[in-house]
Amino acid sequence: MRLLVLGGTVFLGKAFVADAHARGWEVTTFHRGRSGADLPGVRAVHGDRENPADLARLASEGPWDAVVDVCGYSPDVVGEAVRALTGRAGAYLFVSSVTALAPWPAAPVDDAAPLHPCDPDAGPEDAPYATLKAGCERVVERDFAGRTLILRPGVVIGPGDRMRRVTHWLSRAARGGRMLAGGDPGGTLQLIDARDVAAFGLDRLAAGGSGAYLTTGTPANATWAGLLGECAALTGSDVTVEWTDDAFLAGQDVAPFAALPFWTPPAAQFAAVWEFSSQRALADGLRCRPVLESVRDTWDWLNTPGGREEAFGEYRFPDRTLSAAREAEILAAWDSRG
Repeated sequence: MRLLVLGGTVFLGKAFVADAHARGWEVTTFHRGRSGADLPGVRAVHGDRENPADLARLASEGPWDAVVDVCGYSPDVVGEAVRALTGRAGAYLFVSSVTALAPWPAAPVDDAAPLHPCDPDAGPEDAPYATLKAGCERVVERDFAGRTLILRPGVVIGPGDRMRRVTHWLSRAARGGRMLAGGDPGGTLQLIDARDVAAFGLDRLAAGGSGAYLTTGTPANATWAGLLGECAALTGSDVTVEWTDDAFLAGQDVAPFAALPFWTPPAAQFAAVWEFSSQRALADGLRCRPVLESVRDTWDWLNTPGGREEAFGEYRFPDRTLSAAREAEILAAWDSRG
């Protein structure tokens, strides 16, 4: 197959490129040449998806069997690419997000859950990230004259992750000492490796599939204690996990999901944060490796030349994890509670 990947040099995009290349597919990437290097054997076309002339030049390089769009965040921008490439490819795979589904994380979601209301021509200032993703889905389905495939990942982990989630916990564990954690150590999470998302997407493209899929992993595939315990074991440090309760952390104004990655306070808006179903994707061939295997592979990647620089370098989302000083303050407050 001939595959075009919009992006393709960072995390999930790189996973799509690596898997497609390993299958013997002919892979072209389109990006600005700023975020990372292309894999050997991949043909790169440099340009900006917000520049109509660059999109027209890209379209002239086709046709392709399929397009994979991993870096679309605003419906108006996604729509420009879709319209430029319609007729130049047989299928368009758009990577959306579970956040595009309106009930989540307050209520459980599956593939029948409704999207946020969002105009398919909305711009970046018209709505928040989650709502805009819903608009992106709509413009892909409206304007692409061919098969469309929508993937809605949940929390994606694995080598190459720049979101400071598993990488945060690994880095923090390596520092040693008392490590702040919250909630029930036996509480479950639901995570998925970027490589498994990519493999499923390419399998569905190859099989002629279409439609939308939640790709959020298998239910309850990790526990807090298992995840943090593996991080501690891999680093070999003297770290000890200090389990605090949810109400205490909420009272310390710890930012949900960001300051302590994956943690959310006991609030109605997060009541179903780990309740999403990939049943349809699993039935159609999604295969998920164990979460702790992903954690180990992430640790190995962090310790390769340039791994830490890539993981903790500048990214489109700001770093909101707890500083060492703030963590110490919260631990001191925990120790002094009445």
